[in-house]
Amino acid sequence: MELWNRPTAVAGTFYPGDARALRAQVESFLREVPETGPVPKALIAPHAGYRYSGPIAASAYGRLRDGRGLIKRVVLLGPAHRVFVRGIATSTAAAFESPLGPVRLDRDAIAAIEQLPRVAPSDLAHKDEHSLEVHLPFLQLTLGDFALVPLAVGDATPEEVARVLDLLWGGDETLIVVSSDLSHYLEDAAAKALDAETTRAIEALAPDRIGDDQACGRMPMRGLLQAARARGMHVQTLDLRNSGDTSGTRDSVVGYGAWVLS
Repeated sequence: MELWNRPTAVAGTFYPGDARALRAQVESFLREVPETGPVPKALIAPHAGYRYSGPIAASAYGRLRDGRGLIKRVVLLGPAHRVFVRGIATSTAAAFESPLGPVRLDRDAIAAIEQLPRVAPSDLAHKDEHSLEVHLPFLQLTLGDFALVPLAVGDATPEEVARVLDLLWGGDETLIVVSSDLSHYLEDAAAKALDAETTRAIEALAPDRIGDDQACGRMPMRGLLQAARARGMHVQTLDLRNSGDTSGTRDSVVGYGAWVLS
């Protein structure tokens, strides 16, 4: 297989394309987060432009500070916004580029999960996808060196996602990240009510209570919650806001939340 790196798709739009400016912005978000709590096994964080969701994402990534040098692999799952995906799409790339440098892919782990039904490579699914890319700078600045397993999730069932996670679960060296925003384009009060309902479902590890209008990353989220429930894990809500809280416009907002699982 010819080695190649996936280039950035949304650098300069969703987040700064200049490395120095990007580092400064992410570090400013992280400085606002208390340095408390153990390193989680998994987290759920948003993927919008940093001006909208960066502070909320930082509340989860701040919990990874003590994971630097310990976490060696990140399984990153997000929804496929641009291309229809049957099941779960892997990538054939050797690395994913970021303005902060390339992030190498764990090719052995990817080969292992490609043996599962409905897990297959699709570079087209990853080409313009932002739901995974926007997490890379946060991961790079908190963890340093790590290998990545990027998964664009389409119409996969919770069971299919959970099987992938079971295969890659590992120990303390493996972190699982699910990328998801919450409600979309509701008025502020309605969004807050629906996002609170979603939060209760996440805290209860109840994937069947997350409806299609509650989270764009509901497919990987449901799979993570199913895997976590089977392991008797605990969920902590760290932040729950929307774009009205961060951008000021409240007539049509997008919801964002951050959770850690341990």
